[in-house]
Amino acid sequence: MSEPLTTVAAICLRLSENIASGLFAAEGRLPSERQLSEQFATTRITLREALSQLEGQGLIYRQVRRGWFVSPPRIVYNPLQRSHFHAMAREQGRSAKTEVIDAKELIACDAVCAKLSLPKDSAVYCIRRLRYIDGRPVLYVEHYLNPKYFPQILSVDLTQSLTDLYSSKYGMSYGRVRFDMLPTRLPEDASSALKVAPGSPALFITRTNRDQHDRVIDCDLEYWRYDALHIDVEVN
Repeated sequence: MSEPLTTVAAICLRLSENIASGLFAAEGRLPSERQLSEQFATTRITLREALSQLEGQGLIYRQVRRGWFVSPPRIVYNPLQRSHFHAMAREQGRSAKTEVIDAKELIACDAVCAKLSLPKDSAVYCIRRLRYIDGRPVLYVEHYLNPKYFPQILSVDLTQSLTDLYSSKYGMSYGRVRFDMLPTRLPEDASSALKVAPGSPALFITRTNRDQHDRVIDCDLEYWRYDALHIDVEVN
C-alpha cells in the first residue's frame, strides 16, 4: 500500500499537472500565494516550500514583486557550435534581444588579468550586457577585452553580436575557446539585472577566447538563469 502524499508533495503534484495541461497560459502567471494557500487550504509556509521545490525543478520561477510564473522552454546551448546568441535563438524559433548595461575601460582584477594573459593591474575594456529570450532576461554577461586588439570598440553599437563585430571591424575570428562551467548563486549585479532575488541559483560559465592567430583576445563571465539553459553536447 502506497504512503499518502504529504501536503507539500500533493501541492507539487497538482501544480505540476496544471502546468502540463496549460492551465496557467495567460503569461504563464500563477495565482497569488494568498489565492493558492486558500485553494489548497494550507499555510503560506507550506505553500512556499512546495513552490520552492517546483522552482528547483525548473518548472516555475519567481520575479521580485511580480509573483510566480511558469518557466518557458529552455534554450539549447552547444558550446562546441560556433554560433552567437542571436543566431542560436533564431535557429530554435526564439526571439533574442541584447541590452547594454554599460561599457568602459577599467583596471581588471587579478583573475581577469590571468585569463587574458595580461600583467596585474592592466587596463581592459569591460562590456556588461543583459540578454533576453522571448522578452525574458536569461543571461547577464561581463565581457572583458584586451584593448590592444579592439581600438575604439566602445564607441560602436554593442547590442550587436560581438562575434560579427570582431569579424567585420577587426578581421578577427574565434580560434580555440576554453569553457569553465559551475553552479553558483547570482551576485547582486546579476540578480538585479535578471530581476530575481539575490543569491538565486545560476549556471556560471567562463569562456576564454583566442583568435585565429591563437592570441587570447577576450573572456566572458556569463551568469545564466539556471532554468533557462539546456546544455547539449555530442562528441564523435
